[in-house]
Amino acid sequence: MKQSEITKASTAELHEKLAEIKKEHADLRIAHAISPLENPIQLRGLRRAVARIATEITKREVQ
Repeated sequence: MKQSEITKASTAELHEKLAEIKKEHADLRIAHAISPLENPIQLRGLRRAVARIATEITKREVQ
């Protein structure tokens, strides 16, 4: 998810997307532990997406 999409989304949408991406990241981590992923860079991308969304949610709560 791009930063421009994150800033345009509502807070409720961000919470839903955060839960979805966290679940996907956990599933990929488990799959990678069992057998190596074809593209392990996906893990980094998902981890960073979680951080972007969490940061935007926190920023909105502070304001």
